[in-house]
Amino acid sequence: MTDPRRTVEAVWRIESAQLVASLTRLVRDVGLAEELAQDAFVAALEQWPRDGVPDRPGAWLLTTARRRAVDLIRREQNRDVKYQLTAAGVQDAAPADSVVDDPVGDDLLSLVLLTCHPVLPRESRVALTLRLFCGMTTDEIARAFLVPSATVGQRISRAKRTLAEAHVPFEVPQADELPGRLASALEVVYALFTEGHAATSGDDWVRRDLAGEAMRLGRVLTGLLPREPEVHGLVALMELQASRFDARTDATGAPVLLADQDRSRWDRTLVMHGLAALDRATSLGRPLGPYTVQAAIAACHSRAARFEDTDWEAVVALYDALAQLAPSPVVDLNRAVAVLHADGPAAALEAVDALRDDPRLARYHLLGAVRGDVLQRLGRHAEAAEELERAAALAPTPRERRLLTERAAAAAARPAAPPG
Repeated sequence: MTDPRRTVEAVWRIESAQLVASLTRLVRDVGLAEELAQDAFVAALEQWPRDGVPDRPGAWLLTTARRRAVDLIRREQNRDVKYQLTAAGVQDAAPADSVVDDPVGDDLLSLVLLTCHPVLPRESRVALTLRLFCGMTTDEIARAFLVPSATVGQRISRAKRTLAEAHVPFEVPQADELPGRLASALEVVYALFTEGHAATSGDDWVRRDLAGEAMRLGRVLTGLLPREPEVHGLVALMELQASRFDARTDATGAPVLLADQDRSRWDRTLVMHGLAALDRATSLGRPLGPYTVQAAIAACHSRAARFEDTDWEAVVALYDALAQLAPSPVVDLNRAVAVLHADGPAAALEAVDALRDDPRLARYHLLGAVRGDVLQRLGRHAEAAEELERAAALAPTPRERRLLTERAAAAAARPAAPPG
Protein backbone atom coordinates (compact mmCIF):
# COMPACT_ATOMS: atom_id res chain seq x y z
CA MET A 1 0.00 0.00 0.00
CA THR A 2 1.25 3.48 -0.85
CA ASP A 3 2.39 5.51 2.16
CA PRO A 4 0.08 8.59 2.18
CA ARG A 5 2.73 10.73 3.87
CA ARG A 6 5.29 9.96 1.17
CA THR A 7 2.61 10.69 -1.42
CA VAL A 8 1.90 14.06 0.18
CA GLU A 9 5.61 14.89 0.24
CA ALA A 10 6.04 13.84 -3.39
CA VAL A 11 3.06 15.95 -4.47
CA TRP A 12 4.44 18.89 -2.53
CA ARG A 13 7.78 18.67 -4.31
CA ILE A 14 6.05 18.66 -7.69
CA GLU A 15 3.24 21.14 -7.08
CA SER A 16 4.57 23.62 -4.51
CA ALA A 17 6.09 26.11 -6.97
CA GLN A 18 2.95 26.27 -9.12
CA LEU A 19 0.85 26.50 -5.96
CA VAL A 20 2.85 29.41 -4.54
CA ALA A 21 2.84 31.15 -7.95
CA SER A 22 -0.95 30.84 -8.33
CA LEU A 23 -1.54 32.05 -4.76
CA THR A 24 0.87 34.96 -5.23
CA ARG A 25 -1.20 36.12 -8.18
CA LEU A 26 -4.26 35.86 -5.95
CA VAL A 27 -3.07 37.56 -2.75
CA ARG A 28 -0.21 39.69 -4.22
CA ASP A 29 2.11 38.78 -1.36
CA VAL A 30 4.68 36.03 -1.88
CA GLY A 31 5.24 35.53 1.85
CA LEU A 32 1.53 35.11 2.53
CA ALA A 33 1.24 32.84 -0.50
CA GLU A 34 3.95 30.55 0.86
CA GLU A 35 2.23 30.41 4.27
CA LEU A 36 -1.09 29.50 2.65
CA ALA A 37 0.56 26.81 0.56
CA GLN A 38 2.21 25.34 3.64
CA ASP A 39 -1.12 25.39 5.50
CA ALA A 40 -2.69 23.41 2.66
CA PHE A 41 0.22 20.95 2.85
CA VAL A 42 -0.37 20.46 6.58
CA ALA A 43 -4.07 19.89 5.89
CA ALA A 44 -3.13 17.24 3.33
CA LEU A 45 -0.90 15.51 5.88
CA GLU A 46 -3.88 15.37 8.23
CA GLN A 47 -6.61 14.38 5.78
CA TRP A 48 -5.09 12.22 3.04
CA PRO A 49 -3.94 9.37 5.32
CA ARG A 50 -7.51 9.24 6.69
CA ASP A 51 -9.61 9.97 3.60
CA GLY A 52 -7.31 8.82 0.82
CA VAL A 53 -5.34 10.78 -1.79
CA PRO A 54 -7.64 12.85 -4.04
CA ASP A 55 -7.71 12.18 -7.77
CA ARG A 56 -6.13 15.57 -8.51
CA PRO A 57 -3.94 16.33 -5.51
CA GLY A 58 -2.54 19.57 -6.93
CA ALA A 59 -6.01 20.95 -7.49
CA TRP A 60 -7.00 19.87 -3.96
CA LEU A 61 -4.05 21.80 -2.49
CA LEU A 62 -4.86 24.91 -4.51
CA THR A 63 -8.55 24.86 -3.61
CA THR A 64 -7.74 24.34 0.07
CA ALA A 65 -5.22 27.16 0.06
CA ARG A 66 -7.65 29.51 -1.68
CA ARG A 67 -10.35 28.81 0.91
CA ARG A 68 -7.87 29.50 3.68
CA ALA A 69 -6.93 32.75 1.96
CA VAL A 70 -10.55 33.83 2.01
CA ASP A 71 -10.91 32.87 5.69
CA LEU A 72 -7.72 34.69 6.62
CA ILE A 73 -8.54 37.89 4.81
CA ARG A 74 -12.09 37.85 6.09
CA ARG A 75 -10.75 37.98 9.64
CA GLU A 76 -8.58 40.98 8.92
CA GLN A 77 -10.73 44.09 8.90
CA ASN A 78 -8.06 46.22 7.30
CA ARG A 79 -7.96 43.95 4.27
CA ASP A 80 -11.56 44.22 3.13
CA VAL A 81 -10.64 45.11 -0.42
CA LYS A 82 -8.42 42.08 -0.83
CA TYR A 83 -11.16 39.88 0.61
CA GLN A 84 -13.59 40.98 -2.06
CA LEU A 85 -11.04 40.36 -4.81
CA THR A 86 -10.12 36.97 -3.40
CA ALA A 87 -13.71 35.85 -2.84
CA ALA A 88 -14.56 36.91 -6.37
CA GLY A 89 -11.54 35.01 -7.60
CA VAL A 90 -12.71 31.80 -5.96
CA GLN A 91 -16.16 32.13 -7.47
CA ASP A 92 -15.26 33.42 -10.91
CA ALA A 93 -11.86 32.02 -11.64
CA ALA A 94 -11.35 29.06 -13.91
CA PRO A 95 -11.61 25.66 -12.17
CA ALA A 96 -8.63 24.89 -9.98
CA ASP A 97 -7.67 21.93 -12.17
CA SER A 98 -7.15 24.17 -15.16
CA VAL A 99 -4.87 26.47 -13.17
CA VAL A 100 -2.69 23.65 -11.94
CA ASP A 101 -2.49 22.08 -15.40
CA ASP A 102 -1.72 25.38 -17.16
CA PRO A 103 0.79 24.31 -19.84
CA VAL A 104 2.12 27.81 -20.36
CA GLY A 105 2.84 28.46 -16.72
CA ASP A 106 2.93 32.27 -16.88
CA ASP A 107 2.49 32.34 -13.12
CA LEU A 108 5.76 30.46 -12.70
CA LEU A 109 7.62 32.83 -15.01
CA SER A 110 6.09 35.78 -13.16
CA LEU A 111 7.25 34.25 -9.88
CA VAL A 112 10.81 33.87 -11.21
CA LEU A 113 10.87 37.47 -12.35
CA LEU A 114 9.31 38.62 -9.07
CA THR A 115 12.04 36.91 -7.08
CA CYS A 116 14.61 38.53 -9.41
CA HIS A 117 13.37 42.06 -8.78
CA PRO A 118 16.19 44.64 -8.37
CA VAL A 119 14.88 45.67 -4.92
CA LEU A 120 16.30 42.39 -3.61
CA PRO A 121 20.01 41.72 -3.10
CA ARG A 122 21.42 39.04 -5.39
CA GLU A 123 21.91 36.49 -2.61
CA SER A 124 18.32 36.93 -1.44
CA ARG A 125 16.93 36.39 -4.94
CA VAL A 126 18.58 33.01 -5.29
CA ALA A 127 17.74 31.86 -1.76
CA LEU A 128 14.09 32.86 -2.09
CA THR A 129 13.74 31.12 -5.44
CA LEU A 130 15.25 27.89 -4.18
CA ARG A 131 12.84 27.97 -1.26
CA LEU A 132 9.80 28.65 -3.43
CA PHE A 133 10.62 26.55 -6.50
CA CYS A 134 12.54 23.66 -5.00
CA GLY A 135 10.97 23.48 -1.56
CA MET A 136 14.49 23.40 -0.13
CA THR A 137 14.97 23.95 3.58
CA THR A 138 17.15 26.70 4.97
CA ASP A 139 19.85 24.17 5.83
CA GLU A 140 19.82 22.70 2.32
CA ILE A 141 20.17 26.11 0.68
CA ALA A 142 22.95 27.03 3.10
CA ARG A 143 24.82 23.85 2.21
CA ALA A 144 24.43 24.50 -1.52
CA PHE A 145 25.88 28.01 -1.24
CA LEU A 146 28.46 27.30 1.45
CA VAL A 147 27.07 29.85 3.94
CA PRO A 148 25.61 29.54 7.49
CA SER A 149 21.94 28.54 7.83
CA ALA A 150 21.12 31.61 9.91
CA THR A 151 22.31 33.82 7.07
CA VAL A 152 20.04 32.10 4.56
CA GLY A 153 17.08 32.32 6.94
CA GLN A 154 17.57 36.06 7.33
CA ARG A 155 17.90 36.54 3.57
CA ILE A 156 14.63 34.74 2.84
CA SER A 157 12.70 36.49 5.58
CA ARG A 158 13.93 39.94 4.56
CA ALA A 159 13.33 39.25 0.88
CA LYS A 160 9.65 38.44 1.42
CA ARG A 161 9.21 41.49 3.64
CA THR A 162 10.94 43.73 1.10
CA LEU A 163 8.76 42.52 -1.78
CA ALA A 164 5.62 43.17 0.27
CA GLU A 165 6.68 46.60 1.52
CA ALA A 166 7.88 47.70 -1.92
CA HIS A 167 4.56 46.58 -3.50
CA VAL A 168 6.41 44.82 -6.31
CA PRO A 169 3.81 43.78 -8.91
CA PHE A 170 3.34 40.10 -9.72
CA GLU A 171 3.59 40.21 -13.51
CA VAL A 172 5.96 39.69 -16.42
CA PRO A 173 7.83 43.03 -16.88
CA GLN A 174 7.63 45.10 -20.04
CA ALA A 175 10.17 44.34 -22.76
CA ASP A 176 12.34 47.32 -21.88
CA GLU A 177 12.63 46.10 -18.26
CA LEU A 178 13.60 42.52 -19.06
CA PRO A 179 17.31 43.06 -19.86
CA GLY A 180 17.80 44.64 -16.42
CA ARG A 181 16.42 41.50 -14.77
CA LEU A 182 18.29 39.13 -17.06
CA ALA A 183 21.41 38.32 -15.04
CA SER A 184 19.55 37.44 -11.87
CA ALA A 185 16.78 35.65 -13.81
CA LEU A 186 19.35 33.42 -15.49
CA GLU A 187 21.06 32.79 -12.17
CA VAL A 188 17.77 31.75 -10.59
CA VAL A 189 16.81 29.49 -13.50
CA TYR A 190 20.22 27.81 -13.38
CA ALA A 191 20.01 27.41 -9.60
CA LEU A 192 16.72 25.62 -10.17
CA PHE A 193 18.29 23.38 -12.80
CA THR A 194 21.32 22.67 -10.62
CA GLU A 195 19.11 21.38 -7.82
CA GLY A 196 17.43 19.10 -10.36
CA HIS A 197 20.77 18.01 -11.82
CA ALA A 198 22.27 17.01 -8.45
CA ALA A 199 19.66 17.20 -5.71
CA THR A 200 20.96 18.17 -2.27
CA SER A 201 18.07 16.45 -0.48
CA GLY A 202 15.70 13.53 -0.91
CA ASP A 203 16.25 9.99 -2.16
CA ASP A 204 16.88 10.81 -5.80
CA TRP A 205 20.18 12.17 -7.07
CA VAL A 206 18.47 13.65 -10.13
CA ARG A 207 15.19 15.57 -9.93
CA ARG A 208 13.96 15.70 -13.51
CA ASP A 209 10.88 17.74 -12.56
CA LEU A 210 13.01 20.68 -11.42
CA ALA A 211 15.46 20.40 -14.29
CA GLY A 212 12.64 20.18 -16.82
CA GLU A 213 10.94 23.25 -15.36
CA ALA A 214 14.21 25.20 -15.50
CA MET A 215 14.72 24.26 -19.16
CA ARG A 216 11.16 25.29 -19.98
CA LEU A 217 11.64 28.67 -18.30
CA GLY A 218 14.94 29.11 -20.14
CA ARG A 219 13.28 28.46 -23.49
CA VAL A 220 10.53 30.96 -22.64
CA LEU A 221 13.24 33.55 -21.95
CA THR A 222 14.87 32.88 -25.35
CA GLY A 223 11.54 33.79 -26.93
CA LEU A 224 11.34 37.01 -24.91
CA LEU A 225 15.00 37.97 -25.45
CA PRO A 226 16.21 36.31 -28.68
CA ARG A 227 19.18 38.67 -29.11
CA GLU A 228 20.69 37.96 -25.68
CA PRO A 229 23.49 35.39 -26.12
CA GLU A 230 23.61 34.35 -22.48
CA VAL A 231 19.98 33.21 -22.60
CA HIS A 232 20.89 30.83 -25.42
CA GLY A 233 24.09 29.92 -23.58
CA LEU A 234 22.15 28.91 -20.50
CA VAL A 235 19.67 26.85 -22.50
CA ALA A 236 22.59 25.14 -24.25
CA LEU A 237 24.24 24.38 -20.91
CA MET A 238 21.08 22.91 -19.40
CA GLU A 239 20.23 20.79 -22.46
CA LEU A 240 23.73 19.38 -22.77
CA GLN A 241 23.84 18.49 -19.09
CA ALA A 242 20.32 17.06 -19.15
CA SER A 243 21.24 14.87 -22.13
CA ARG A 244 23.26 12.70 -19.70
CA PHE A 245 20.51 12.14 -17.14
CA ASP A 246 19.74 8.54 -18.20
CA ALA A 247 23.40 7.59 -17.84
CA ARG A 248 24.06 9.39 -14.54
CA THR A 249 22.46 6.67 -12.41
CA ASP A 250 22.44 2.88 -12.62
CA ALA A 251 19.45 0.55 -12.36
CA THR A 252 19.38 1.01 -8.57
CA GLY A 253 19.54 4.81 -8.75
CA ALA A 254 23.17 4.96 -7.63
CA PRO A 255 25.29 7.76 -9.16
CA VAL A 256 27.50 6.93 -12.16
CA LEU A 257 30.44 9.29 -12.67
CA LEU A 258 31.12 10.88 -16.07
CA ALA A 259 34.11 8.64 -16.80
CA ASP A 260 32.02 5.51 -16.27
CA GLN A 261 28.87 6.55 -18.11
CA ASP A 262 27.51 4.60 -21.08
CA ARG A 263 27.47 7.36 -23.67
CA SER A 264 25.06 5.44 -25.89
CA ARG A 265 22.45 6.32 -23.24
CA TRP A 266 22.96 10.06 -23.69
CA ASP A 267 19.94 11.78 -25.25
CA ARG A 268 21.25 12.71 -28.71
CA THR A 269 18.24 14.95 -29.41
CA LEU A 270 19.06 17.09 -26.38
CA VAL A 271 22.73 17.07 -27.43
CA MET A 272 21.78 18.41 -30.88
CA HIS A 273 19.47 21.04 -29.37
CA GLY A 274 22.17 22.07 -26.89
CA LEU A 275 24.86 22.39 -29.55
CA ALA A 276 22.46 24.39 -31.75
CA ALA A 277 21.70 26.76 -28.84
CA LEU A 278 25.45 27.15 -28.25
CA ASP A 279 25.89 28.04 -31.91
CA ARG A 280 23.15 30.68 -31.61
CA ALA A 281 24.85 32.17 -28.53
CA THR A 282 28.25 32.45 -30.21
CA SER A 283 26.84 33.61 -33.58
CA LEU A 284 25.40 36.78 -32.02
CA GLY A 285 28.92 38.19 -32.05
CA ARG A 286 29.04 39.36 -28.43
CA PRO A 287 31.66 38.52 -25.78
CA LEU A 288 30.99 35.12 -24.25
CA GLY A 289 29.40 35.10 -20.81
CA PRO A 290 29.79 32.51 -18.06
CA TYR A 291 26.83 30.36 -19.13
CA THR A 292 28.04 30.17 -22.72
CA VAL A 293 31.54 29.25 -21.55
CA GLN A 294 30.12 26.51 -19.34
CA ALA A 295 28.04 25.30 -22.29
CA ALA A 296 31.24 25.19 -24.36
CA ILE A 297 32.81 22.99 -21.66
CA ALA A 298 29.78 20.70 -21.69
CA ALA A 299 30.02 20.57 -25.50
CA CYS A 300 33.60 19.25 -25.23
CA HIS A 301 32.20 16.25 -23.36
CA SER A 302 29.22 15.86 -25.69
CA ARG A 303 31.41 15.75 -28.80
CA ALA A 304 33.78 13.10 -27.38
CA ALA A 305 32.79 9.56 -28.32
CA ARG A 306 34.67 8.23 -25.27
CA PHE A 307 35.83 9.80 -22.01
CA GLU A 308 39.48 9.47 -23.08
CA ASP A 309 38.70 11.30 -26.34
CA THR A 310 37.79 14.51 -24.47
CA ASP A 311 39.79 17.59 -25.48
CA TRP A 312 41.04 18.28 -21.94
CA GLU A 313 43.40 21.06 -23.07
CA ALA A 314 40.39 22.96 -24.38
CA VAL A 315 38.46 22.25 -21.18
CA VAL A 316 41.30 23.68 -19.05
CA ALA A 317 41.44 26.79 -21.26
CA LEU A 318 37.68 27.27 -20.96
CA TYR A 319 37.86 26.94 -17.16
CA ASP A 320 40.60 29.58 -17.16
CA ALA A 321 38.18 31.88 -19.00
CA LEU A 322 35.34 30.99 -16.66
CA ALA A 323 37.48 31.76 -13.61
CA GLN A 324 37.96 35.27 -14.98
CA LEU A 325 34.27 35.79 -15.76
CA ALA A 326 32.81 34.17 -12.64
CA PRO A 327 35.54 33.52 -10.06
CA SER A 328 34.60 30.86 -7.52
CA PRO A 329 36.38 28.09 -5.59
CA VAL A 330 34.00 25.58 -7.19
CA VAL A 331 35.13 26.70 -10.65
CA ASP A 332 38.75 26.30 -9.50
CA LEU A 333 37.99 22.81 -8.22
CA ASN A 334 36.39 21.82 -11.53
CA ARG A 335 39.43 23.23 -13.33
CA ALA A 336 41.63 21.01 -11.15
CA VAL A 337 39.70 17.98 -12.43
CA ALA A 338 40.40 19.06 -16.00
CA VAL A 339 44.08 19.56 -15.09
CA LEU A 340 44.13 15.99 -13.77
CA HIS A 341 43.29 14.63 -17.20
CA ALA A 342 45.31 17.17 -19.18
CA ASP A 343 48.53 17.36 -17.13
CA GLY A 344 48.41 14.44 -14.68
CA PRO A 345 47.73 13.90 -10.98
CA ALA A 346 50.76 15.78 -9.63
CA ALA A 347 49.65 19.02 -11.27
CA ALA A 348 46.07 18.38 -10.19
CA LEU A 349 47.07 17.81 -6.55
CA GLU A 350 48.87 21.15 -6.53
CA ALA A 351 45.71 22.84 -7.87
CA VAL A 352 43.45 21.09 -5.34
CA ASP A 353 45.71 21.77 -2.38
CA ALA A 354 45.64 25.47 -3.21
CA LEU A 355 41.94 25.35 -2.30
CA ARG A 356 42.14 23.42 0.97
CA ASP A 357 42.30 26.51 3.19
CA ASP A 358 39.37 28.26 1.49
CA PRO A 359 36.71 28.50 4.25
CA ARG A 360 33.93 28.39 1.63
CA LEU A 361 34.89 24.79 0.87
CA ALA A 362 35.29 23.70 4.48
CA ARG A 363 32.15 21.56 4.30
CA TYR A 364 32.05 20.99 0.54
CA HIS A 365 32.18 17.23 0.06
CA LEU A 366 33.38 17.36 -3.55
CA LEU A 367 36.70 18.91 -2.50
CA GLY A 368 37.50 15.72 -0.60
CA ALA A 369 36.05 13.55 -3.38
CA VAL A 370 38.35 15.12 -5.97
CA ARG A 371 41.42 15.12 -3.70
CA GLY A 372 40.80 11.48 -2.80
CA ASP A 373 40.65 10.56 -6.49
CA VAL A 374 43.89 12.44 -7.20
CA LEU A 375 45.70 10.82 -4.26
CA GLN A 376 44.60 7.40 -5.42
CA ARG A 377 46.02 8.02 -8.89
CA LEU A 378 49.31 8.95 -7.21
CA GLY A 379 49.32 5.61 -5.41
CA ARG A 380 48.74 7.23 -1.99
CA HIS A 381 45.83 4.89 -1.26
CA ALA A 382 45.72 5.20 2.53
CA GLU A 383 45.56 9.01 2.32
CA ALA A 384 42.95 8.69 -0.43
CA ALA A 385 40.80 6.45 1.76
CA GLU A 386 40.92 8.93 4.64
CA GLU A 387 40.06 11.82 2.31
CA LEU A 388 37.12 9.95 0.79
CA GLU A 389 35.79 8.96 4.20
CA ARG A 390 35.79 12.62 5.25
CA ALA A 391 34.03 13.53 2.01
CA ALA A 392 31.41 10.84 2.64
CA ALA A 393 30.67 12.32 6.05
CA LEU A 394 29.93 15.69 4.41
CA ALA A 395 27.90 14.36 1.45
CA PRO A 396 24.33 15.74 1.46
CA THR A 397 22.49 12.65 0.16
CA PRO A 398 22.59 8.97 1.16
CA ARG A 399 23.47 7.83 -2.36
CA GLU A 400 26.50 10.12 -2.54
CA ARG A 401 27.58 9.02 0.94
CA ARG A 402 27.34 5.40 -0.14
CA LEU A 403 29.33 6.02 -3.34
CA LEU A 404 32.11 7.82 -1.48
CA THR A 405 32.19 5.21 1.27
CA GLU A 406 32.58 2.46 -1.34
CA ARG A 407 35.39 4.38 -3.04
CA ALA A 408 37.10 4.85 0.33
CA ALA A 409 36.87 1.12 1.05
CA ALA A 410 38.28 0.30 -2.38
CA ALA A 411 41.19 2.68 -1.84
CA ALA A 412 41.91 1.25 1.60
CA ALA A 413 42.04 -2.25 0.15
CA ARG A 414 44.74 -1.38 -2.37
CA PRO A 415 48.42 -1.80 -1.44
CA ALA A 416 50.60 1.29 -1.25
CA ALA A 417 52.62 2.06 -4.36
CA PRO A 418 56.36 1.35 -4.04
CA PRO A 419 58.52 4.45 -3.46
CA GLY A 420 59.22 6.18 -6.76
